[in-house]
Amino acid sequence: MAFGKGCHLHLIDGSAFIFRAFHALPPLTRKSDGLPIGAVAGFCNMIFKYVEDNKGPDAPTHVAVIFDKGSHTFRNDLYDLYKANREDMPEDLRPQIPLTREATRAFNIACIEKEGYEADDIIATLTVQARDAGGRVTIISSDKDLMQLVGGGVEMLDAMKNKRIGVEEVAEKFGVGPDRVVDVQALAGDSVDNIPGAPGIGIKTAALLINEYGDLDSLLARAEEVKQPKRRQTLIEKADQIRLSRQLVQLDAQTPLDFTLDALEVQEPDPDALLGFLGQMEFRTLSKRVAENLGVAPPAIPDTNPAGANPSAEPDAPENLPFVPEGYECVRDAAALGLWIERANARGWVAVDTETTSLDEMRADLVGISLSVEPGQACYIPLGHRDGSDDLFGSDNLAEGQMPLNAALDLLKPLLEDPAVMKIGQNMKYDAKIFARYGIQVAPIDDTMLMSYALNSGLHGHGMDALSERYLDHVPIPIKSLLGSGKSAITFDRVPIGDAVKYAAEDADITLRLSQLFKPQLHQRRVTTVYETLERPLVPVLAEMEMAGIKVDRDTLSRMSNAFAQKMAGLEAEIHDLAGQSFNVGSPKQLGEILFDKMGLEGGKKGKTGAYATGADVLEDLAAEGHDLPARVLDWRQLSKLKSTYTDALQDHINPETGRVHTSYIQSGANTGRLASTDPNLQNIPVRSEEGRRIREAFVAETGKVIVSLDYSQIELRILAHVAGIDELKQAFREGQDIHALTASEMFDVPLDEMTPDIRRQAKAINFGVIYGISGFGLARNLRIPRGEAQGFIDRYFERFPGIREYMDDTVKFAKEHGFVETLFGRKIHTPEINAKGPGAGFARRAAINAPIQGTAADVIRRAMIRMPRATCGLPAKMLLQVHDELLFEVEAGAVDDTIAVVRKVMEGAAMPAVKLDVPLTVDAGQGANWAEAH
Repeated sequence: MAFGKGCHLHLIDGSAFIFRAFHALPPLTRKSDGLPIGAVAGFCNMIFKYVEDNKGPDAPTHVAVIFDKGSHTFRNDLYDLYKANREDMPEDLRPQIPLTREATRAFNIACIEKEGYEADDIIATLTVQARDAGGRVTIISSDKDLMQLVGGGVEMLDAMKNKRIGVEEVAEKFGVGPDRVVDVQALAGDSVDNIPGAPGIGIKTAALLINEYGDLDSLLARAEEVKQPKRRQTLIEKADQIRLSRQLVQLDAQTPLDFTLDALEVQEPDPDALLGFLGQMEFRTLSKRVAENLGVAPPAIPDTNPAGANPSAEPDAPENLPFVPEGYECVRDAAALGLWIERANARGWVAVDTETTSLDEMRADLVGISLSVEPGQACYIPLGHRDGSDDLFGSDNLAEGQMPLNAALDLLKPLLEDPAVMKIGQNMKYDAKIFARYGIQVAPIDDTMLMSYALNSGLHGHGMDALSERYLDHVPIPIKSLLGSGKSAITFDRVPIGDAVKYAAEDADITLRLSQLFKPQLHQRRVTTVYETLERPLVPVLAEMEMAGIKVDRDTLSRMSNAFAQKMAGLEAEIHDLAGQSFNVGSPKQLGEILFDKMGLEGGKKGKTGAYATGADVLEDLAAEGHDLPARVLDWRQLSKLKSTYTDALQDHINPETGRVHTSYIQSGANTGRLASTDPNLQNIPVRSEEGRRIREAFVAETGKVIVSLDYSQIELRILAHVAGIDELKQAFREGQDIHALTASEMFDVPLDEMTPDIRRQAKAINFGVIYGISGFGLARNLRIPRGEAQGFIDRYFERFPGIREYMDDTVKFAKEHGFVETLFGRKIHTPEINAKGPGAGFARRAAINAPIQGTAADVIRRAMIRMPRATCGLPAKMLLQVHDELLFEVEAGAVDDTIAVVRKVMEGAAMPAVKLDVPLTVDAGQGANWAEAH
């Protein structure tokens, strides 16, 4: 069939298919002979799906799959840094590239690549030829570089979203039509391809300029007319760089090709050739599907995975299926649920998500459960939706068309507790706690939030919506669109079931896709050990701690609140007296006017609002200069925070059913691996002030029990001594010396027997400050001494312990070269700002220096916590809280000594056998009727 009017050409971006398949499929990737074939399997599934989806009246008449060939093209001759920052091809992918070409030919589809040209250039050439011949073109890709071709019978199809991209969509993305996309890209540049563009000009600004001046040549010719000075200077000085960028982004539609469009006519595959290839690859499932489609018998493929071995090397469905509600089912009866349970058992995995009435797992009611066993297919089981769900004050009667809660849970319990079926969740700890309250112990579990955290700590957040947008290019349904916000917000049990199905099933679908994307990357990025030994096994430990909670005495808190209020009133009167007038002490604006206008103190700086800055740093500097009023305001603020954040707020957090406070720990909250405590935050209760320490008196043991605290002694200093190789410090730790006194003696030439508390205090501040990269300014503020004196302390410290400076410099160098630092246990903490300029550079440097030390300490206590349930099994003791380096237990009075002995042994040996430290880890223990007494 000669190509002409009425013909429809499909051009498939083959390289995009390959990389999508490689990064998005489960890690079942090898043939029986060890050859990696995961990307080939995914590619074949995607091509087969494409063929199946493109039958009927609108089927293409001509089709080709276009690939990149080699990495050097004519653009590298124009600019040797073009794509220079691209990572090398993964080793497992390299041998699969030629197999994807074989696969394309096996499907009897034209396979095209050309040395020296990119796939995009070939696509551009074929597109122009087809358009000139009067035909239509669909480019199956989401590559923004190809959007310059859209229009005049040419459109794109984003197969991931099943979304058509026409002229309007291009204009929405770039702010200009397809004919000016190249001009905008030339200005904006592209960090992925290392196209320089015009520094400081992004897509939006570029579009504004092109729309104002018409095209790039006119803009550069009239650059002197641009009003903004910096923008004008950039356009003038970087004109040649911008023109070069245009050459790099402009697709070559004159690529020499040795065939015509007629050669791309759609052909039926040869069954023997296609099934022969699939059989050679050991793709049993796909071979069966293809054979059924072709109406022939499937080939006999020997089972290379006997019982008990890993399942077939062939991954299942492709991961680029669109997110469409048509793939989501509402399960309303036992028969329908049974089918989903059978599918999950057959797969060996299932993504699970719960919908509830609250984010508080200890009080939330279960409303529904969603499941997904393959991408694009999920279900929602409504269990607790109410009548009148459109009305905030609707009936409390259950809506029709739901399964009875107990009946559904009885069916799901064997699946959720089956050790042979992996349960996959996003923040699985929440769902596990919900199920635990209904008598179901979910195990084993995988968690996509924690996979992302192990892979990408320091790069971005790990919430599901953000991960979906970033890695699946899909914006999930926002919860606010269902619940509303503010006073008019409803709970999930008031959401109509039809809307709930779309939202909840999509969550399970996204979770499964993220799992299939992240799981193989754990091995590829060498963080499997971090995920498997530090993240995944900690989930049930934290869940049990959180459900146990800790008893808080309401009367004690109430008395403290009253005492704090009285003391605040006294301070307020003293502040008014010092100011010579009454004013609102809690008003930064009024305080600034008193300090800098009325009292004339130096250092007043106004912000954008016109008010003086009166933050803690400003007040601390003024207090260090001997001014009483700012010092009293700091005291007042501290009491106000203690009262509002703890003594008042903690009373609201006491669970009425348990009488205890149940905090939640966030594993992925801090880049370094430290746990974060929330709702309420029990890790930030101040311990340096007497009032802060008193708050811990309200955390009490039940009758007949004792609070036991075990705390690592100076663990971060010990790790610093190990990683920096400071022999003096290592020896001191081995001998059990007072490390702060020793440091003071070494630095200030003061014999140990003449050591004063003040000198020791200064050494302690330096010891801990150095770990956090403290500056002379920061140390001066902490010690309330002149900045020059403080800087002198730090300089002497580095002179005395040169290994610390060497460690710091080496760590920063490593971070700049690799983009991350590592703990001793292999946790990678990414440092994206380490090469930044300006004010943020110092913070990024300090964070990189501290991260391996703090992160290793965090990893150590995680390892201890994971081992604790087995070690304390049989003891009448419960682990209740973790506060950085401290673990808190509630123990029956007669078992305190045994518990301390067991827990101390676990904590002191937690680094072993993975890491052998040059210094011993020591643990201090205490006990008492409340936390204050025990610590």
